[in-house]
Amino acid sequence: MVITAATVFGQNLRLEPLNPEEKALWKREMDCLLSVCDYIVEFTPKSHNLRNGAAVEIMESRQRSDIYINLPALRKLDAMLIEILDSFQDREFWYAEQGSMSANSTRMGSFRRVVQRNDEKWWVPVPCVPSSGLTEKARKHLRHKRECANQIHKAAMSINNSVLSEMEIPDSYMASLPKSGRASIGDPIYRYMYTTEKFSPEYLLDCLNIASEHEALELADPVEASMYTWRRKACMIHLKSSWSMVKDLMSDVDRSDKNHILAERAESLLFSLKQRYPELSQTSLDTCKIQYNRDVGQAILESYSRVLEGLAFNIVAWIEDVFFVDSTTRNQD
Repeated sequence: MVITAATVFGQNLRLEPLNPEEKALWKREMDCLLSVCDYIVEFTPKSHNLRNGAAVEIMESRQRSDIYINLPALRKLDAMLIEILDSFQDREFWYAEQGSMSANSTRMGSFRRVVQRNDEKWWVPVPCVPSSGLTEKARKHLRHKRECANQIHKAAMSINNSVLSEMEIPDSYMASLPKSGRASIGDPIYRYMYTTEKFSPEYLLDCLNIASEHEALELADPVEASMYTWRRKACMIHLKSSWSMVKDLMSDVDRSDKNHILAERAESLLFSLKQRYPELSQTSLDTCKIQYNRDVGQAILESYSRVLEGLAFNIVAWIEDVFFVDSTTRNQD
């Protein structure tokens, strides 16, 4: 699925409709890949009336509940993203490859300006707008589509997080956990988590003064590892015990136990970190889950939602590029 997405959308770095061949390829490949989900079923009880009027309970099969709920939602988000790209059939802006047009280029008989950008994405085509900037109608259309893509991005990310949370934690990850949660997160963070009476993850994050998402990810990995280290200790489980055993025993844990309290605080810190940095990359645990996951249904839902999340994020970024060029052009005038 990811390979198909890279084939269809990998070269599509502009706000424009997919060509008919790419759109047909995407639909055909998705129909084929997602058809597997029709055979991932579970049995549910259903009341059935016999001819003599007697009511009996029978078992009928339907798509597994996670697929039954999430797959139609993802297909709807998919269609909405394609619709957003299709809405840019007629547009007031166009694209020029970086450096391919001079500042005095002319197109369709009117003076246009290309705004040069000094950023890391040197391969992305540069949007071009009329010398007077975009009309208010065009800007309104862009704002509306940006908001739609933002909402789609949030929905896809929510589904992806939900699927990842349901995946089994591999034994290899549990075996690789540090013996000490304190050593994993470091003394300053540990002391605050352990000694404070009323723990505030937001206050702790403010004190840490995280400057980038890269630094946030560097914090997320050890916090997540320490959380499971403390949970394992709270359950008094051996080093190589599986996560399913840990989950089964969590209900029997003494809530006043030091390790349980630290695990709860680490979980709240990780949650606040992800809330503050919603674009945070997948943690080491998420990557490990995806790598060792054996559930085909979960693999389909995770990869599909991740592809849609990435496309929605790109559309928002492309719209922001157009707004940047429009603003710069109007300010220059």
